[in-house]
Amino acid sequence: MEKPNILIVEDEDENIELIKLKNSCCNNGLTIFETSYKTVFKTYIQKKNIDLVLLGYAHCTISNVLNIANRIRYMDRHIPIIMVTKNSSEEIAIAALRIGVNDYFKHPFKEEDIMESIERCLSKNDAEKPLLPKASLELCDEQEMVGARSAVMQSVRMHIKQTAETDTNVLITGETGTGKELVACLIHRNSKRAKNPFVCINCTAIPDHLLESELFGHEKGSYTGADALNTGKLQSAEGGTVFLDEIGDMSLYHQAKILRVIESKEIQRIGGKHNIHLNIKIIAATNQDLEQMAENGRFRKDLYYRLNVANINLPPLRERKEDIPDLLQFFIRKLNKKYQKDIEGFTADAVKDLMFYNWPGNIREMKNILESAFMNFQTSWITLMDLPENFRTKVMQARILHYSEKDQLLNALVTTNWNKNKAAKQLKWSRMTLYRKFAKYQLNPEKRLMNDV
Repeated sequence: MEKPNILIVEDEDENIELIKLKNSCCNNGLTIFETSYKTVFKTYIQKKNIDLVLLGYAHCTISNVLNIANRIRYMDRHIPIIMVTKNSSEEIAIAALRIGVNDYFKHPFKEEDIMESIERCLSKNDAEKPLLPKASLELCDEQEMVGARSAVMQSVRMHIKQTAETDTNVLITGETGTGKELVACLIHRNSKRAKNPFVCINCTAIPDHLLESELFGHEKGSYTGADALNTGKLQSAEGGTVFLDEIGDMSLYHQAKILRVIESKEIQRIGGKHNIHLNIKIIAATNQDLEQMAENGRFRKDLYYRLNVANINLPPLRERKEDIPDLLQFFIRKLNKKYQKDIEGFTADAVKDLMFYNWPGNIREMKNILESAFMNFQTSWITLMDLPENFRTKVMQARILHYSEKDQLLNALVTTNWNKNKAAKQLKWSRMTLYRKFAKYQLNPEKRLMNDV
């Protein structure tokens, strides 16, 4: 069996604890590669078979270390990362774990504790290496979550992992096109039910008068046209996961039926005389405000509380614009493969322009616009002018609005000598709105604090 390869990244040479740890690793049959923070990515890329990364820093700034951990996690979402620090705090620990660091130690540490952590991480990583049929691997690759660099999407990743480890019901909320079905699939694929069916039911697509038969099934001859036994979608998901998409569109009558399934874990087919036990996990999704609908009597409160045991809210793309470049490149790769093209990507100016746009249709809008225009792309690099005219107009309007607002803000600040109170009054904004605009346009008013009263 090949020895596991451990990459140890450190920012000081004479760390006695790390020297002892390296000796222990070698004595336990591990191969050690060492590198500094300045050359970590060069080493990581050259040594393509790294099995675990240990970040042992003392003097390097925490922001740099967390950035390195984040980039490693982005390059490989499976590789274990262990962090060892002399400068520790609860905030640093939380930030590290949110990025996806597997374990976290503070100096002074016990050598045997880290060796146990390394062994545990390597064992877990081996266990998670896919042993499934090729078809399942391809599905997993297609369902990979792309564009999750933003802090809010890192939080979503964490919630997916947490909910996948339990059998609790999950409610996924978010605007149309934010990827609710993808998240439901990821929860299933990372759960103990992954080898069993994942059954998606679109509550909007099935006519109301057919929904009961589709969900619960029917016996042969139970009604006119029931020529054969239908087991129903709920029973077909036995041992796996049922995804109820757009559950806010389900009638109150069928909501009561679903509530009974959740409470009793049983169904009865139309025309059937016996209850059938079910072993399923239920995930529901909606782009509507179910809590408000429940207050208005349009959604059952008891069902809402049953579904909302765990909640994952997907942010719209306009609130995670730092993910746009990765998403654009992801769709280019997929469409290149689909249409047998070799397009490199978007020019820097085009990406900058697309960052101004608010994407009301979210990721689905991006995918549809690119696919509709893809066959017309004739160059290696896509510019804004290569995109459909109506969409291009919207992007240019967003760009004009962006600069117009920024110009108004800068003009108000200059004319008031950077007095924030006076600038806010001149613009008829609240102080909080002013601060949000500072962040949006990356302005630094602190340099002029002496003029602020």
